[in-house]
Parts: sequence; C-alpha cells; structure tokens
Amino acid sequence: MTRTRSATALWSTAAVGLTLALTLTGCGGPSAPQPGDAKGDATSSSSTVPDTSKILDEVSKDDALAAKVPSAIADKGTLTVGSNVQSAPNNFYAADGSTVIGSDHDLITAIGKKLGLDVDYKNQDFGSLITSLQSGRVDVTIAAMNDTAERQKTIDFVDYLTSGITLMVQKGNPAKITGPDTLCGKKIAVVTGTSQQTFAETTSATCETKGEKALDITVTDSDSQNQTQLRTGRIDAIVNDLPSAVYISKTTQDGNAFEVVPGDVIDGAPYGIGVNKDQPELRDAIAEALDSLIADGTYADVLKAWGITSGSVTEATVNGGK
Repeated sequence: MTRTRSATALWSTAAVGLTLALTLTGCGGPSAPQPGDAKGDATSSSSTVPDTSKILDEVSKDDALAAKVPSAIADKGTLTVGSNVQSAPNNFYAADGSTVIGSDHDLITAIGKKLGLDVDYKNQDFGSLITSLQSGRVDVTIAAMNDTAERQKTIDFVDYLTSGITLMVQKGNPAKITGPDTLCGKKIAVVTGTSQQTFAETTSATCETKGEKALDITVTDSDSQNQTQLRTGRIDAIVNDLPSAVYISKTTQDGNAFEVVPGDVIDGAPYGIGVNKDQPELRDAIAEALDSLIADGTYADVLKAWGITSGSVTEATVNGGK
C-alpha cells in the first residue's frame, strides 16, 4: 500500500462520464428512487439499479487484516459509518425508503467484510460528518467526500475513487449555461460544506472582481432539495459531483428533467474514506482491505456495476488530495 497519491485516469469530460455512468449492469435490483422527487410518486423513473448482492456475498474475512483492527472496534464487531444518503449513485435509498444502496455503500460494506466487521450506516447532514468523526459518533465516513489539504488538517483519508464536479441544468438548458464562465448572475444551488460550495463562492467572487453580477447561491442540506428547486425553475443550475449529476440526469423522469453541461471536469480530486487522526491503525487496516479488494477484482466489479469505472484507482492512497 502506498502513502502517496496513485496515478489514476481522471474523467476528462462530462460527455465521457455520461457514457460510462450509464453502463449500469445487472438486473432484478430494486427500483431506483427518483432523485429530486421526495414523494417518490408516479413521476418516478422505471430504471433499475444493479443488484450487487452476489458481489458482496463473495467477500470473506481476511484474518490477517482483521487482526489489525483496533480492539475497541473489533470487540463490538461493527464499523459505524457516517454518510449522507442523498447522492446517487454513491449513497441513496432503495425504493423501500430505508435500505441504503450505492457504490460507496458497497465498497465500505466489502471493506468491513474483509475486516470481519458488520457495517452500521448512519445518515447525517454532509456538513456534520467531520465533526461526527472527530467526536467518535462514527468510526469512518464515506460520502463522496473530496480529500483536500484543508480537510486533512482535521481528519485522515483513504482515497478510493477519482472524480470532479460539474454543472447540472434543466433539460434544454433554458438558462443557457455552457460552463463556469457563464455563471455570473445565475441562481446556483450547492450542498453545505462541500467542495461545490467552495467552487460556487470562489466563482462568485471572480464575477464581482470582473465587474459582473455575483452568483445567487442557495446552500441546502441535501441534493434532493436542490433537485426540486432546479426542476421547478427556482434556480438555474446545481453544482454537483459528476457521477451524481450524470446518474440523476439519466434517471429523473426518465431523463426528461435534467442534463449535464458538457465540458471539462471541474476541480478533479479523489474521494476519501474519512478516519479520525487518532485511529491510524484503523486507517491503515481500511487501506489494506481496499488494496485487497482491488487485487481480487471486487473493487472493479462494484465500480462496473455502478458505471463509474473511469474513476478507479490502482491502489489505496492515504491523504493523496491536494
């Protein structure tokens, strides 16, 4: 396992991401909840999500790795995971409204099985994840959170995927947004505490520096709130992670509600599993478990099922974000 950032292929354009993210494989899984449709009514998409149960069933405990788990966690037999269950295809609810599914969920479940641990998922606001980790309310976090130098000051990361952010607009792009340079004066929504919020605020300041109108930024606690506002025309665009934006634009109202603005990915960075800095043994055990999943093909199978293979890494990396 390396301690430096691995060389991975970054999605170069949103168009490429669209093609890759739509290769959802498998059948017989639960119907995907309609992102942005809190009621899950008749407007929901009929698309299905992949059934990854067989992939996870084949993962077994590695005694050597399990021996490296701190005794306090090993004794309880459970890895408590903080996440923001609002972001398909990373973490979201199945049609029953209570079962968590998604690529992040599958990866941390597989890591837990390698370490001989069950996974107890805790749905939290994105902005509270780091404080929950620091206070010990959760053991780790996984929520498509970018590993950044700023966040590394407070927690450690085990990087497991490479991504970036993009712009999602109403179908037909009525606001005529073609990229970051066309956002001045537009109404934008982001989730609090995210890299998307930082990007929007920085872009707004740049607009004002150029003598143009600042962005009208709405900050919320969840993607679903933002999607509702975009669908009803109260905002012009959402700044979101590329995998989520692609998945949502394809599945919401059978692809007739949203679209992703083509162009280069914005602020490419790794996603990281967050670990308390006081738990280096747990951090390293998770990294080694991820390396094992990469080596035996489980990691690739999970990413392929969810259509996000272009963001794959070749080895676990600790604190590789810049």
